[in-house]
Order: sequence, then C-alpha cells, then structure tokens
Amino acid sequence: MKVNKWTLGLATLGLVSLPGTGLAEEKMNQMWTALSSTTISGYVNTSIHWNTGTGNGHTPAFSYNGSSKQDGFNLNAVKLGIEKPLDEAQWAAGYKAELLFGPDAVSYLTTLDGNAAGGDSSAAAIKQAYVALRAPIGNGLDLKLGVFDTIVGYEVFDGGNNPNYTRSYGFTIEPTTHTGLLGTYQLCKAASVSAGIANTHGPFINQKADAGGLMAESYKAYMGSLALTAPEDWGSFSGSTAYFGVVNGLNTANGGPAIQKSWYAGVTLNTPIKALKAGASFDYLGTTDRFAPGNPAYANAWALYSSFQASEKLSLHLRGEYASTDTALLGDTPALPGGNSEVVALTGTIQYDLWKNVLSRLEVRWDHLAGDGDQTGYGGTPGIGGGGGTSGTKRNNVLIAANVIYKF
Repeated sequence: MKVNKWTLGLATLGLVSLPGTGLAEEKMNQMWTALSSTTISGYVNTSIHWNTGTGNGHTPAFSYNGSSKQDGFNLNAVKLGIEKPLDEAQWAAGYKAELLFGPDAVSYLTTLDGNAAGGDSSAAAIKQAYVALRAPIGNGLDLKLGVFDTIVGYEVFDGGNNPNYTRSYGFTIEPTTHTGLLGTYQLCKAASVSAGIANTHGPFINQKADAGGLMAESYKAYMGSLALTAPEDWGSFSGSTAYFGVVNGLNTANGGPAIQKSWYAGVTLNTPIKALKAGASFDYLGTTDRFAPGNPAYANAWALYSSFQASEKLSLHLRGEYASTDTALLGDTPALPGGNSEVVALTGTIQYDLWKNVLSRLEVRWDHLAGDGDQTGYGGTPGIGGGGGTSGTKRNNVLIAANVIYKF
C-alpha cells in the first residue's frame, strides 16, 4: 500500500488512520481526490490615504471611505476562500466559502447574524458560503444555495478585481450579498440568464422579512439578470459584454426597514485599439419606507470607465461619475434645499505590478459637491469621544491613495 505525504501527515496528527484493507485504501483515495480538487485563495488588502488640505470630519460618502481611513495607514480587508468548483459532469456538485476579516468586513458587509439588532459587529463576516449544483436541464442549469454575491454591479467587493482602488457611487447604492437560491442558464454562446429568490435585499445572513413583524412570512426578495457577449464575427468588438439586472426586496440596513428595488445596466467594450477598453454603468435605487409608503426616495449613479494596458506590468485607469439622490441614500451626504443632493467625481489610477502576486496602485480622486452653496461641505473636525464634530465647508475633496494587495 502506498501512502502519500499528505495522508501520512494527517495520520501523524491523529486526524486519520492508515487503511489496512483494499476497501479502506479506496476510500482514502476518494478522500484525496476530493481534497486535491479543492482550491484555497484569498488576499490581504492594505492602503495609505492622504486627504489633502485640513479637516477630514466629513468625507465623500462612497463605500469603504470615512474619516477613520484618512491621513494614515490602513488594513482594509483579509479574505480566505476555499472552493470546489463544478466540473464538467452532468450532475456536478461543489461549494464555495469565503471569510472576511478586518475593518471593511465590519463597516459594510456585517453579515454574521441577521437576527441580532444591527447584525454582528465583530471584525469578521461571511462574504459567500453556498453549495453549487448542476442539473442536466437543456444546456445545464447551475444553482447556488446559501449566501452569494449580488448579481448586479460593474464593480465588486474584491477591490483587486476592479479597475480603480476606491469604489464608485453606483457600487455604494447596490446590494451586496443575499441568502437564497440562484439559478444560471446559458441560453447560447452569446447569452445567459440568472434568476433567484432570497430572504431580503439586504446583507444579513438568514434574516427573514417577517422578523419583528416587518412583513408577511411569505415575503421574499426577487432578482434577475441578462448577460450578453459579442460574438467572434464582431471583429475588434468581439468579447464585449452587456449586462442588465434587477433586485427587489426588504432591506433593514442603513436606517431601514425599507422596500428597495435596484436596477442596473452596464457594458464593457473591447476596442480597435487592443490595449484600450471602455465601459459604462447606470444604477438606480428606489426605496419606500416600510412605515411611510407614501414617501418614496431614490438615488441614481452614472459612471464611465476606460482602461489602457500600456505594458505587461503597467496599466492606466480612469473613471468619471455623476450621482444624485433626494435623501441620504449616499450615506451622510447632506441634502440640498428641496431634498436633493448631487456629486461629481473623477478618479485616475496607475497600476504597476512590480512584485509577483502583488497588485500595487497609486490613485488620485476628486469629489465635487455639484449643488448650490447651501449644501454642507467636506472637511471639518471629526467627533472626539463620541461628539459629533464640526461641519465642513469645502465643496471639493481630493484623496491621494496607495493600494497594495497580495493575492494567493
């Protein structure tokens, strides 16, 4: 009987016993096959922020920003993921589990306990944890049951997969994760659809819409999307993608409860210049207070993207944005007279991959309050000892940031 080093190590620790029969050896081989198809991945995401000028009590209200990150060094997030992806079998099965640690896990993705008031405040969160299944229906129906990322958005939580370091306002008003069932079906080579049902629009794991008597027991969140890919005969534009999606359900985060509907449309274009890619996205969030249904609110965000691969290691990225809302859906951005709030932003990023497995970026971001002079500005003094601090007067905010991520 041959015993590999992995099995021998487990036996030394007392975690497994060495097989003594052919049947036991076969079972051990099956276990090793399952372990060998499991992948481990993750990253450590760090940053340096410099908010130019004086005062950082009020900063632009995009995700993972705030006075606590300004003018210093930051650990953003640590992710550890294990996965057994689906293979080519008709009745394939697998799983994915992703754990988050660090300040970003707390500030925006507090998911661990959906039944606790406000969620679990520990510096950890479950980003995704689902069982993946495939059923041999037509071209194959892929299913996810558990906790999975939202189906809408140009940008994602994993910052290293975005063209820029800081997040867009569109990302800020989108849902993050859902607990439910999601199905994806490849209609043809150029088109796929997804549809799902979840407990809520919001991120809290296992939270039900009827918790606290908010909604009927049967109330659920629903979602759907369509993805299109340009075929090969489109020449320089082949491989370009267009995506449309919607999510509707109850959200108790950010001052809820509210019924929220998120609409999204996005496109990524390959161009005749092979090194140049362009993109655009639109997000709309409509929300109705559960206890004041006659007072709906909205927020929308537009963004344009461009990326240029200057060399094997050097790439340049540019993003322009416009966002508006009639409430505080963009965080603590104060409202203009008439209940409106507007912001314009421009972000430029230089990425140079000097070290193996390391993504390193330098970014400059400018946010401008686009309303009239009555809108409360950026800056001011942060609260000390629980105090509210002083309001800022700046209509422009410039952030210079460095971002270093190690991926494994």
